[in-house]
Amino acid sequence: MWKQFLGKISQKSPKSGSGGRGSPPQKSPPSCGANGAEAELRASPPPQASAVAAAPGSETREDVFLRKLNICCVVFDFAAERGRDSPEVERKRQVLVSLVDCVSVAEEPLTEAMISACVRMFAINLFRVFPPKLHSGGATDEDEPFFDPSWYHLQVVYELLLRFVMSPVVDVKVARKYMDNSFISRLLDLFDSDDPRERECLKTVLHRIYGKFMGNRPFIRKAVSNIFYRFVFETDHYNGIAELLEVFGSVISGFAKPLKEEHKLFLWKALIPLHKPKTVGVYLPQLTYCITQFIEKEPKLTGIVIRGLLKYWPVTNSQKEMMFLGELEEVLELTEMADFQKCAVPLFRRIAQCLNSSHFQVAERALFLWNNKHLFDLISQNRQVILPIIYPALERNARWHWNQSVLNVTMNVRKMFFDMDERLLLACETNFQEEEKRRAASEEQRRLVWERLERNATFQSLTGDIGFAVSPTSAPLVAAAMT
Repeated sequence: MWKQFLGKISQKSPKSGSGGRGSPPQKSPPSCGANGAEAELRASPPPQASAVAAAPGSETREDVFLRKLNICCVVFDFAAERGRDSPEVERKRQVLVSLVDCVSVAEEPLTEAMISACVRMFAINLFRVFPPKLHSGGATDEDEPFFDPSWYHLQVVYELLLRFVMSPVVDVKVARKYMDNSFISRLLDLFDSDDPRERECLKTVLHRIYGKFMGNRPFIRKAVSNIFYRFVFETDHYNGIAELLEVFGSVISGFAKPLKEEHKLFLWKALIPLHKPKTVGVYLPQLTYCITQFIEKEPKLTGIVIRGLLKYWPVTNSQKEMMFLGELEEVLELTEMADFQKCAVPLFRRIAQCLNSSHFQVAERALFLWNNKHLFDLISQNRQVILPIIYPALERNARWHWNQSVLNVTMNVRKMFFDMDERLLLACETNFQEEEKRRAASEEQRRLVWERLERNATFQSLTGDIGFAVSPTSAPLVAAAMT
């Protein structure tokens, strides 16, 4: 195999070498090197030419591999020059492709020097600072995606990194010495890339690293939690939240039962606060999947999840409120009776407010909760507690809501309760009428008080007396206390 590997180098030498026997060598385009790699390449003869001059058996497998990695450590500035057709750029890409093929079919273990050089090449090519201008404004679904001009090479580097992590010829113990916590932390920072293609590759790479490097798992969970904290409480902008949640969806599904306390804290302190940002709609499906995975592992966590949803429930954002109602229905489908009874009162107080929302889609979405068979069974068995809470909202909708569709669904829900327990419904109706009479009397008294105040104010403005009657007080004056 390594003879074929050397043969590929010798076959490519005429393309990037001199144009003819007597013609001078071509100049390479300007590029920015990393760690002096470019200067070393230009001071020494091209590796292809060296490979041609040397006999195939005079170089070891490690020497050829390291030389090719050294070629790939040269970084080109694609933002300044779109020079895909330049010889040096194409040469680097061809070498990267050959390295991918080599790692894919390798049968002998990679030496420590080869592993170290691979990790160094990954760091030089991938770890970079994103331009600040790409982070102006919040990301939304309507924003057009940004495509990195350097993806022409980054794609092959990510492919090589994935093959490197998955390869059986890479010793995990040796690789962990170089792919340490610092490397993983900088790799996680790349999830903030504006290019969706890069985030997709990172998602696959991180999943493979989490699966193979078991010693790094606690650090990865902690580092991802810190990313979520900064996003929720500091920056309010991060591009890769959906991809990170997608990775952790499969991670959570692999948690052993019973769940560790660390995993429960991750749910309460990292996942549930992700409902707070205004861009929650971008990653809500992935977030909901992670939360439902926790509940399937341990159903008693339902109460924690519902309290968290109520804590971050939106007040002025109707679209976000509809998304919360959809997630709430998925959570309630997994809720058992004992856990449902613990949170039924605060939950249906919030649902009652949604029923009376002036936004007809919010009210309609809340009424559709009764179409869920499991939720309907939970409500019917706890109707003595739930119906007195939501009946006033149903009655107000039936009397005053402006939308005909909401009115129709409200009448259907009332009929469900009537068929369920007619006596309880009539009792709630009587209580509602009495409460309305008390409210009307209170409103009338308040109106009379304001009328009296307005008459007094009008009389005082006509007489010129602008003083206000102040009731005598037994408290001593401040001036008297100071004398």
